[in-house]
Amino acid sequence: MSSPNLPIKEIGEVPLVGEGTTIKSITETVCRVTENKAPRGWWIGFLLAANFTGIMGLAIGYLLWTGIGVWGNNAPIYWAWDITNFVWWIGIGHAGTLISAVLFLFRQKWRTSINRFAEAMTIFAVMCALIFPGIHVGRIWFAYYMGPIPNEMQMWPNFKSPLIWDVFAVSTYATVSALFWYVGLIPDLATLRDRAKNMLRKRVYGALALGWRGANRHWQNYERAYLILAAISTPLVFSVHSVVSFDFATSVMPGWHTTIFPPYFVAGAVFSGFAMVMTLMLITRAVYGMRSIVTMKHLELMNKIMLTTGSLVGYAYAMEFFIAWYSGNEYERYVFFVNRATGPYAWAYWTMVSCNVLSPQVFWFKRFRTSIPVMFVVSILINIGMWFERFVIIVTSLHRDFLPSSWGYFRPTLIDIFIYLGTLGLFFTLFLLFIRWVPMIAIAEVKATLPEADPHHDPNEAHDHDHDEEHGHEGEPAAAEAE
Repeated sequence: MSSPNLPIKEIGEVPLVGEGTTIKSITETVCRVTENKAPRGWWIGFLLAANFTGIMGLAIGYLLWTGIGVWGNNAPIYWAWDITNFVWWIGIGHAGTLISAVLFLFRQKWRTSINRFAEAMTIFAVMCALIFPGIHVGRIWFAYYMGPIPNEMQMWPNFKSPLIWDVFAVSTYATVSALFWYVGLIPDLATLRDRAKNMLRKRVYGALALGWRGANRHWQNYERAYLILAAISTPLVFSVHSVVSFDFATSVMPGWHTTIFPPYFVAGAVFSGFAMVMTLMLITRAVYGMRSIVTMKHLELMNKIMLTTGSLVGYAYAMEFFIAWYSGNEYERYVFFVNRATGPYAWAYWTMVSCNVLSPQVFWFKRFRTSIPVMFVVSILINIGMWFERFVIIVTSLHRDFLPSSWGYFRPTLIDIFIYLGTLGLFFTLFLLFIRWVPMIAIAEVKATLPEADPHHDPNEAHDHDHDEEHGHEGEPAAAEAE
């Protein structure tokens, strides 16, 4: 391990935050977003997103009044946009826990500038996802049967059904993610409370901060709780989307019945989650002047992860064709070599491949990996491509089943479109409220990455070093500890 007093540039590393960033400037930069008036762009975005949310409410009300026949679903395509949207939103929710929990356990400090963002996104994405299994059953007032509630009729959920596994997996994931997010917020909520200039803010943030005073005992309990929740959350990252993939893998439908689905779905979920974090992060970073906290190094590392997971997804696509060929199953071969690649939905399949496999390959080059316009466009393409991935898996497998007489073609209705756009509206409404009222960057965690946070940091030595450089003298190299 290198000496903490050695200037970071001399050991070939890049600072995690911009030069000149101090403990005070981090607090000021993050807190002022919640303390100052919202800019006009925030209000425009909020009203637009809230309108889409309202349209979704009307569309769902109409759906419940008339039944799910208002969707474009038909025989044999009983699942279409409803489950496509569900799986897509669950996938987006994966990046939050991955960035927060997994990278925390691996002691990756670069996560500190983006983890709060991603955690909030996880919770909002899961809320959007839960709408679809709730309404796709048709009679939503019987949805309570999905929970193991004791009743006088002795009727219990079918525990052999993967749909019930979904209920337990997703609700557990949502609960743990919310707890993890809230625990991480406590020190920062206390900062907002201490800076509050009116009684209402002081009381609200004071209640949410749970009496935090920054005492040694508070920090010890906080760090222990955060570590435990990270350890609980990590297996959930892998289990939730694996369970979601069982909805398909446990069936006998050609194109679904495959053991590659759990790892394939997890890689895709991480891929799409990082893409959504990137899209939102780039906009917010530019609007609120967070460039000194979310640096190019953070963005470049995220691009590397997207390149890795995108390549894994491409490998999974290739393996599906190989398994279909190697299995000798004529139905599997038909689904992949005829239906997906050249069938009526070939346009969706090749859109998926172009967006998910080809577009991230530009990140092999540092020039594109560090280009804001390129990474923004690629992140949008990945979001689109991952939606098409779920659409391709579900619809192309269903629209031509074992009976050619029942083959059909799915076209979405206006209600399908309104509900999907409405979930985007709900997501952005919640997200805009989050950045307006909650510290969007983990203040306490970013401060811990500064040299000043190290107990061995000597500001005079850093000053002397700078002074020597100015006068052309080489400073005495600090003794480096064993790596």
